[in-house]
Amino acid sequence: MENIRNIAIIAHVDHGKTTLVDQLLKQAGTFRANQKTDERMMDSMDLEREKGITIRAKNAAFRWKDYHVNIVDTPGHADFGGEVERIMKMVDGVLLVVDSHDGPQAQTKFVLRKAMENGLKPIVVINKIDRENARPHKVLDMVFELFMELGATDEQLDFPHIYASAKQGFAKNEITEASDNMEPLYAAIVKHIPPPPKPDVDFFRMLVSNLDYSDYLGRIAYGRIISGKVEMGQTIVCIHKDGKKEKAKITAIFSHEGLEKVQVQEALAGDIVGISGFEEVYIGETLVDTDEREALPFVDIDPPTISMKICVNDSPLAGREGKLLTARQIRDRLIRETRGNVSIMVADTDVAGHFDVKARGEMQIAVLVEQMRREGFELLVSRPEVIFKRAEDGSVLEPMETLYVDVPPENLGDILQNLAGRKAEIVNMEHNQHSVLVQAITPTRGIIGFETDLVNLTKGHGIASHLFKEYGPHKGEIPSRNNGVLVSMEGGTSMAYALDTIQVRGRLFIGPQEEIYEGMIIGENARPDDMPVNPCKAKKLTNMRSQGDGKGISLAPPIVMSLERSLEYIAPDEYVEVTPKSLRLRKKILDANARKRAEKSAGVFA
Repeated sequence: MENIRNIAIIAHVDHGKTTLVDQLLKQAGTFRANQKTDERMMDSMDLEREKGITIRAKNAAFRWKDYHVNIVDTPGHADFGGEVERIMKMVDGVLLVVDSHDGPQAQTKFVLRKAMENGLKPIVVINKIDRENARPHKVLDMVFELFMELGATDEQLDFPHIYASAKQGFAKNEITEASDNMEPLYAAIVKHIPPPPKPDVDFFRMLVSNLDYSDYLGRIAYGRIISGKVEMGQTIVCIHKDGKKEKAKITAIFSHEGLEKVQVQEALAGDIVGISGFEEVYIGETLVDTDEREALPFVDIDPPTISMKICVNDSPLAGREGKLLTARQIRDRLIRETRGNVSIMVADTDVAGHFDVKARGEMQIAVLVEQMRREGFELLVSRPEVIFKRAEDGSVLEPMETLYVDVPPENLGDILQNLAGRKAEIVNMEHNQHSVLVQAITPTRGIIGFETDLVNLTKGHGIASHLFKEYGPHKGEIPSRNNGVLVSMEGGTSMAYALDTIQVRGRLFIGPQEEIYEGMIIGENARPDDMPVNPCKAKKLTNMRSQGDGKGISLAPPIVMSLERSLEYIAPDEYVEVTPKSLRLRKKILDANARKRAEKSAGVFA
C-alpha cells in the first residue's frame, strides 16, 4: 500500500487536464516507443472529441519507479459536476490544474471546494506557461486567494505548486528552471500525495464510485478497496441503498495499466479496481465479504436543477430515419443512463410515452439526447424548465447560480442590459487589460439561452461559466423569446417560390426541397406573434408571358441550429424533434385549429 497513489485531476473546462494526463502516461513509459497514440487519448467518446470537453470521468494508471499511480480524469463542465463529486471518494489527493493566463475560474472553485470537503491534499499545477500572455506568478496569488476564500486550513494553504506545459511536455518547480520532461511533477505526486489510509479492519470493503458496462460480463463496479483483499471466484455481498443484501460470485477483477483494463486474480486494500458479478449494483453502494457487515457512508451529491420532457416522436415524418421509436425502447435507454450517471433522474409521467428527465443543466441533457440520436433513436424534447421548491412559509423558491462572464470592454453595456432582462444582480466587476470579468447572481431560468446571446453580442469573444449557489426567492417573470415563429400551415415539400415571399417576413430555418409537415416551425417571425405560412405553394404555370419572367429567386441561407441552441430557442408550447439525421422544430399541437382551442381553454382556466 505504501507504493500506491490515487489521484484525480480537477480543473475548469479547457484548462488542459486531459492533455496533462496524456503526458503523464506517455513519459512514464506506458506506451511502446513506436506505438501510435491519439491526442487527448482519455476523451474516448466521439462527442468528447468533437466538443473538446471531458464528459465522463475515466480511470487510467501508470508506474513511475516503484510506485503504482491510479489517475482519474474528471470533467470540467459544471453540468457534469456529479462525476467529480463521486470520484472524490476514490482518491487521496488532487492535481488542481489552472491556466497560467485565465487563472482560477468558476469550475476551479467548485471542484476545489469538493476536494477540500473530502479532506484531499491538493497539488496546484499552473499549466500552459508557454503561452505568450502567461502570468504564472499572478495566477499563483489568485489560487492562494481562492484557498483563503474557501476557508482552507494552514496545512492546505501550504500547497505545493508546479509550473507546467502539458502540450510541450515539461514541468518545473520554479519558473526559472530548465526542464524538458515531467519528472518534477512525478516526484511531487509521490512526495506530497499520501498513500491510501491504513485500514483498521482486515475484511474486504469497497464503496462503488463509478460504473462501466461490458456486453460479456454485465455491469462492472469501480471503486477503491478500503480494507482487506478480494480474489477471483470469491463470493461477496452487495449492500444496496435500501438495506437489502445480495450475494454473488466475482466473475472478473479489473485493474488499469495505462488506458487498458487488465484482468487480475486478486486485489488488495488501496487499489482502484473494477469488479463484475452483480447485475443490479449502483453508485454509492457497498461491497463486503459477508452479510453481517455494515454499509459504508456515501455523501449525497448536489440535486438536479433542470427538468425536461423526452417523448416518443409522433410527427408525420416519424420512423423514416431512426430504428428505435417506441416508448419501451426510450424508457429502457433512459433507465440505463441513470445507472451509470448519478446526477440524472428519470420518472414516468401521467401521459404514456412522455418521460420527465432531471439533470444539472441543459448541456447534460443535450449530450444524452445527442448520444441517443446517434444510437438510432427518434425523440421529441421540450424546453428546459427549472425545478422549483416550496419554502416552509409556502413561498416559491427557485435555483440561483453564480454567473461569471468574461467580455471585451466594448460589449459590456449590451451584456449588462441582457443580464438585467434576465433578473441578474451584478455583484462584482473586474477590469483587466483586454476584458471585463462580470460576476452576477442570476436565476437558473435566466441562464437558459444566455450563451447564445453572449456569442451573438460579443461576436464569439465572450466566455461564460456558472455554478449552482442555492435556492432563493422567486424573481418573477423572465421573457424567453422576443420574436414569434413562422409555422407551416400544410405538409409537403418546400418550394423556393413560396420561401421567396416568406423570407420577407423573417429569417428561415429551412431551404427549398425539404419535407415539411403542418405545425412545423420553418422560421422566425420579425414580430412577436406566430404567423401561419404556406412554404409548399408552387408557382402556377400558364402559357402567358408574365413581366416577372427571367428574374431569379435569391434565398438567404437558412439558419442551422445545433441541438443545444434549439433547446434554448423553443418556447414552452414547442418541441425539438430529434432524429439521427435531422433536427426540426415544431409546435406541440400540430393542428392550427386545435392549437387555438387549447389556447382559449388555457386562457379561461388562467
